[in-house]
Parts: sequence; C-alpha cells; structure tokens
Amino acid sequence: MTEEDEAWFDDEAGPLVRPYTVTGGRTRSDRFGLDMMTLVVALPSVAEAGNLSPEYAQIVRLCQRPMSVAEVGAHIDLPLPVVKVLLSDLIEQNYLIFRKAAPVSDVPDQHVLQAVLDGIRKL
Repeated sequence: MTEEDEAWFDDEAGPLVRPYTVTGGRTRSDRFGLDMMTLVVALPSVAEAGNLSPEYAQIVRLCQRPMSVAEVGAHIDLPLPVVKVLLSDLIEQNYLIFRKAAPVSDVPDQHVLQAVLDGIRKL
C-alpha cells in the first residue's frame, strides 16, 4: 500500500466521515415525522451545549432562531436523513422544539378557484 492509499481525506473535500458514524449507525428517525419544511428552534433554557458532540452542538448553536430542517442540513453539510436523526435526538433530549408546516390541502378551495375563473373571464 502507498501513502496515497492510506489517506483518509481528500485535500479538496476535507475529511471523509461516513454519515452513519455521526448518527451511531442509525439511518432513519421517524419518531417526530420531520420533513424539510419543519421548523426547529433551540429552547431558551439551553444556554450551552458544551457537553454535546460537535455535530449536536453546532445544530443547537444554529437553531437559536427558528430554522427549517432543510436549512439546518445546508448549514452543517450533511445528508438530510442524517440531519433528521440528529434533530430527532436533540428534540428527544429537550434541546430543541419543532413545529410542522401547515398541511397542504388535497382539494383546492372552491371559492379561490371560482375567483380565478371569474378573473380570467374578465380578461
């Protein structure tokens, strides 16, 4: 084996760590049904997250203001399923709270459709 074969990182990509190492081998967390639009925010009583692992502490620092799951994933540069596992852990440990986005209605509102149709007819 050469030194290149033993390298654990790519100079351009930085250190390579498999996502499952960050989550302790877990790949899914459906406990809270988090989706990309779910908002998460750190609880005011969480002044310091010094006893957390770096990934968890970074998320708590990021979430001082409400932030969507997708935004958290973009900031910490991890795949969305991994972010959901980490967020679920923090919610379960009372570091974060969450609020789901309002559900989208499957059936459009009849009054809105009628107003659009009336507007089109006036053109």
